[in-house]
Amino acid sequence: MQQNNQADVKLDRNIGLWSALSLVIGTIIGAGVFVRQSAVLDEAGSTTMGLLSWLAGGILTLTAGLTIAEIASQLPQTGGLYVYMEKIYGEIWGFLSGWMQIIIYGPAMIASLGLYLAILLSDFFGFPSSWNVPIAITAVLAVGLLNLLSNRYGSIFAIITTICKLIPIAALIIFGLFFGNHNALGQSISDVHASTGNFGVAILATLFAFDGWILVANLGGEIKNPRKLLPQAITYGILAVLAIYVLVSFGVYRAIPANQIHELGTNAIPYIATHAFGELGGKVLSIGIIISIVGCMNGKIMTFPRIMYAMARKHQLPFSKALGYLHPKSHAPIVSIVVEMVIVSVLILFANPDRLSELCIFTVYCFYLMAFFGVFILRKRNTGQSRVFSTPLFPLTPIIAILGSLFVIVSEIQSDLIGVLTSFIFVILGIPVFYYARKKRAGLSTNELDIDEEID
Repeated sequence: MQQNNQADVKLDRNIGLWSALSLVIGTIIGAGVFVRQSAVLDEAGSTTMGLLSWLAGGILTLTAGLTIAEIASQLPQTGGLYVYMEKIYGEIWGFLSGWMQIIIYGPAMIASLGLYLAILLSDFFGFPSSWNVPIAITAVLAVGLLNLLSNRYGSIFAIITTICKLIPIAALIIFGLFFGNHNALGQSISDVHASTGNFGVAILATLFAFDGWILVANLGGEIKNPRKLLPQAITYGILAVLAIYVLVSFGVYRAIPANQIHELGTNAIPYIATHAFGELGGKVLSIGIIISIVGCMNGKIMTFPRIMYAMARKHQLPFSKALGYLHPKSHAPIVSIVVEMVIVSVLILFANPDRLSELCIFTVYCFYLMAFFGVFILRKRNTGQSRVFSTPLFPLTPIIAILGSLFVIVSEIQSDLIGVLTSFIFVILGIPVFYYARKKRAGLSTNELDIDEEID
């Protein structure tokens, strides 16, 4: 890959607040709010505790977002968490956090979305299940091709899909609030004994539905005035999703009784849509979920390759010269995007993406935990310096975020120790790659080494 005049080609800094906000909301809201209602209610044991679970998960996520927002305002560079880990703890920690995200976690999440989207499309159009894998790969590649263009198109697509997915969500909320005839509070599931209701596990289920809020930080080098807009997008985006999730759950509990939600499982919301709006309503909801997943996929495809690009710019990966290439017209990291799509396609063909993404949850939250501690380190390191954004209620907010991450980490160890140990293998595999790339980088001349992007 030739890099003619690459020094003059920069990422386009044209993502505004609405685009960034749409990416936060769109990347968080996939299928979780539609399919996890029964799972959360089953663990919580009652509608009251179910609502509190969604609220608690949202508050924990908000504390995490507010904590990272302060770091993002100080380090608003392309790469997000990868950059934060490197600047706070050193190069190898940044590399390992980035390595885990670009090799396994990100591709597995995108592949899972692609496969679930294929299942919905097959059900909607009556395709045979044997078509699921080709449909999934086609969908992933189509969204990937969109992101080979200027980030302006990915941003516009994020706004459109976010608006579209909010329409069926609003319909569900309005129907439940104004036409539901059940009490949203106080209902218990008679088939589930109180002893089996686990509030902590219910919160854990909602936390996974809130995951993805941090990915907009990967676009720090492409956001207008990132020191100001990044914290705003993260904060307002999480608040919006929190309100949506609680209102959807409240509407569902109003629409049908708790026992019926339990019996219907993942079909609870489709049943409500069909019951409320007829067969057409069920179809519209299916389209809404499909659009929701496509929008979520777009956000992840837009953001994860930026980590690979940022690592390549620092010559931390094999073939860094190619992976750090920006197209001279679209100013998109096209090679990193293509490589990420190839990894995703391989996972769809030969692996279980759901299982891989579950395995990496533990590692992701370990890096989250370190990042939350990082806000204390930066404050001590930068004593006396002014900040564009400061975490509200400091130090209580980051402490709650830290406790939330510890809760997820301990829960993962208790429920899936083999998976936790396996996730370490993925991280450890990055260590020899790091030292190989560093040794190769040592042989480069000063002119061949890229310089970190300047931040206005």
